[in-house]
Amino acid sequence: MKNYKLISSILGFVLVVKVAGNAVDPPPLTFTFHRANVPGAIGTAPNGINNTGVIVGEYEDKNKVRHGYILRGKKLTKLDHPNGTDTYCFHLPPNSAISVVGSYTNSSGYSVGFIYKSGKFTDIPGPQGATSSVAWGINDRGIIVGWYTDSAGINHGFLLKGKTYTTLNVPGASNTWAEGINNKGIMVFRWMNSAGGNKASIYDGKTYKEINVPGASETIVEGINNEGDVIYQWIDSNFVSHSALLHDGKYYKFDYPKSVDTWGGGINDKSTIIGIYATRQNINLGYRATYK
Repeated sequence: MKNYKLISSILGFVLVVKVAGNAVDPPPLTFTFHRANVPGAIGTAPNGINNTGVIVGEYEDKNKVRHGYILRGKKLTKLDHPNGTDTYCFHLPPNSAISVVGSYTNSSGYSVGFIYKSGKFTDIPGPQGATSSVAWGINDRGIIVGWYTDSAGINHGFLLKGKTYTTLNVPGASNTWAEGINNKGIMVFRWMNSAGGNKASIYDGKTYKEINVPGASETIVEGINNEGDVIYQWIDSNFVSHSALLHDGKYYKFDYPKSVDTWGGGINDKSTIIGIYATRQNINLGYRATYK
């Protein structure tokens, strides 16, 4: 699984940064940053945000135990799957009732996807033959995307509609991870090429199209909103992680100010992004950013 990151108080700290796009130099976007860390946590990783501002993710407590969480305003709900450890919460629908998709580690050490709704966990184990699974994205229709690992150790994307799984592999990929779906059914994928590099593609149900961040050594897509905006983590030639936003067909690269690494995480339809950044003192800190 990915190297996840962590939310402190959502209050008080704001930084405003103007970020220029690349290529044809679109008008710059203004990003306004807020810290977003679970109080008392030694690390916070906000992964998803809906249109009312509810955030989901995971945090690490002072005993170095990892928990999932739902944050509604100042109300924090801790989520621990009853059948395992290391509960990760990834995304939730943009507009409908809160239902969180994620994964946990079972007693055999494998990840198992889940959906949490109305106080109840339901496992999403992947299609028959899967040895592990992760549920990553969900839209307002309750359609879920994620990935599973087969007996040969290969990762495949999946779409789960009702009780029916559909396996999705980016053509030519050695491994595929489905990382987001919007209400139009448009999906984004992280995939690995034959050289082991991470790439990104978007899929409209008929055609896969690459959407790699220009100039990146590796591109890791994290999510898509209903406007078609895509949020990324990308890695430069010095192996430093940065964030990027694909907005109105243009790419905008950005970093949390004074960070040594930045990861994009989730994105809603209200021009709000959440993600993770690292400083030299702490590698797991959460941020919330708006752009205009």
